[in-house]
Amino acid sequence: MKVLLNTLYVNTPKAYLTKDGMNVVVSVDQKEVARIPIINLQSIYSFTYAGASPGLMKLCADNNVALSFYTPSGHFISRSQGPVSGNVLLRKRQYCMHDDEAIKLSLSRLFIGAKIHNSRCILQRYVRDNGSDADVVPVIKHLKEYKRRLIESTSDEEIRGIEGMAAREYFSVFDNMITRCKEDFKFEGRNRRPPRDRVNALLSFVYSLITNEVASALEGVGLDPYVGFMHVLRPGRASLALDLIEEMSAYLGDRLVLSMINRRQITAKDFVDMPEGSCLLTTDGRKKVIAAWQERKKDEIIHPFLNESIQLGLLPHVQAMLLARNIRGDLNGYPVFLLKS
Repeated sequence: MKVLLNTLYVNTPKAYLTKDGMNVVVSVDQKEVARIPIINLQSIYSFTYAGASPGLMKLCADNNVALSFYTPSGHFISRSQGPVSGNVLLRKRQYCMHDDEAIKLSLSRLFIGAKIHNSRCILQRYVRDNGSDADVVPVIKHLKEYKRRLIESTSDEEIRGIEGMAAREYFSVFDNMITRCKEDFKFEGRNRRPPRDRVNALLSFVYSLITNEVASALEGVGLDPYVGFMHVLRPGRASLALDLIEEMSAYLGDRLVLSMINRRQITAKDFVDMPEGSCLLTTDGRKKVIAAWQERKKDEIIHPFLNESIQLGLLPHVQAMLLARNIRGDLNGYPVFLLKS
């Protein structure tokens, strides 16, 4: 269990939530392991199938505490709320902000600025671990320049153009960071829909996993994951989730892909080449990726804004919570997730 900004995250297996007076009680195998006054909480995220008692649900409803349930792997199940809820006002504010071009531009700069910064940090870490690379070092410098240009951008088209150029440069040296099994995992640039090689198939699958978790996190805080600020609205497209994943894709996705390849956790046998030229993960391959992702989510990090230790799997939920607080007006600006250089 962990409380961050008045949000209780319950991810201990078999944890069950009950009430005792005005307190939220967390028990495992009928033994109390935590007790938090309801007045100290704004929301509760439960990542366990054990659930919560009806009494606890009523306590949360009476005190306007949103109670959200997720599977242990992070997929949104449902949210329990009382008759009075701020979510309708939160979503109304979200929709109004979507129609404000200045706000959309500001948030788009933040999302893409964080993406470029974090991509640059991944390359810097590679250089620190493996020594100077004649291909990678210039890209690190170019990404810094793209980030500077982004600050001065004045339109959506300009932001997308800078993002596209930065992404092409970053992925132009992605193959350099693949240090093992290079004969089986050749990478000559990002492609998708469908992916045409093993690395792209792996990247696409991992990005899909993370996007689903981000969408679930947005649902949990009461935001509409389909109404974003940078990505264009499209039926069935979780545009806000795609906005939010920009800042996390390099750290959560790219590092996982590189780690699995370089540690030989996945091999060429885990992929199948299709007749039309696409490349897909096999069933066993997907299982390996999901297992590695679930294990990685247990890693502890210090959140740069909260300055608290959290499990990596909670990062999408913390960022969704911070974005909701910014939209609601409780935070002056959205604190994107930034790696230390």
